[in-house]
Amino acid sequence: MRPAVGAVLVRCGECGGHEYSGAPDCSRCRALVDDVVEEEWRRFRAEWAAEPEAEVAGLVVAEPDRHDWRVVDAALDRIACDECGGRLSRGPVDCGACNLAHGFRYAAVETDRPGASPLNEHAVRVNVSVVRRPHVTSAQELLVRRLLLPALLVGFLPTTAEAQRVSALVKRGATPDRVVELIDDWLGTWRPGGPSATHR
Repeated sequence: MRPAVGAVLVRCGECGGHEYSGAPDCSRCRALVDDVVEEEWRRFRAEWAAEPEAEVAGLVVAEPDRHDWRVVDAALDRIACDECGGRLSRGPVDCGACNLAHGFRYAAVETDRPGASPLNEHAVRVNVSVVRRPHVTSAQELLVRRLLLPALLVGFLPTTAEAQRVSALVKRGATPDRVVELIDDWLGTWRPGGPSATHR
């Protein structure tokens, strides 16, 4: 289940990092990240229970701008790519059909949760997408995205300067523990639900 806005970050019993941050290598964290998408799909599917899942997925993918991003991502997972045979949008870098579908996913609806920083939901969806498609990004970018994901899931959004600082730390070879320390410091001063839901 997706953590509530303002929730305290919890350590993963498998990898020892914050829950979600060990994906894709940690199987428990990977399952938690997938469940961010699957939880919303289950809710959506309950409304369409009488219809075959493949048909519902096709309808969603045909109109991504009418559905929550998690529903669109889950629908894409249920469609096989005609070009590479993998899950549509998650195939190899050189798969044109997957790249096209990946681009269309960003037409889907993103709604910030009450108390979350403005534009937080967009950041959550980008980071979830990167973590679920690790083969299409650099190891450094993946590290930044996965380490920030737990904080994003509880409603936090770093400033541009903070995001650049994390990226610079990773590029200079900082350990994941050092990056997490920095993020934890920011979370210590952040207050969800305030006038701008920020920590500045």
